[in-house]
Amino acid sequence: MKVRLIAVGNRMPDWVERGVDEYRKRLPRDFALEIVEIAPGARGKNADVARAVTLEGQRMRERLRGDELTVALEVGGKAWSTERLAREADDWRHSGRDVALLVGGPDGLEPGLSAAADQRWSLSALTLPHPMVRLILAEQLYRAWTLLVGHPYHR
Repeated sequence: MKVRLIAVGNRMPDWVERGVDEYRKRLPRDFALEIVEIAPGARGKNADVARAVTLEGQRMRERLRGDELTVALEVGGKAWSTERLAREADDWRHSGRDVALLVGGPDGLEPGLSAAADQRWSLSALTLPHPMVRLILAEQLYRAWTLLVGHPYHR
């Protein structure tokens, strides 16, 4: 199984890249994490935010593969414990499908993508900066994998 994080935003700070890469290196090939960056829609003083969100949604759809299980990450999703994430990841592995985790831009995920997602997951009720979301996701996926294989990382 491959997990693809399809996220709006580019030019992440170096500390985020290093942190995400550290967890990506720790994951085995059959639980690999790929990062797919989507260019954000134009925003500014007189920008049409709805149009930017729609454009981001179109760009994300272009990167989706038809057979992937899609998980929308959004505040309104279900909160999962690490143990629940491990169970979900185990289900994902047994489904025989790759997984696409979808993270929208500063104004959220395009509503149609959220509605069509197989699952909706909330990392936190807090509003998290997008760079932190990537790092938290990478660490939590690694932690879930360690739970599944009985590795002592999660204590």
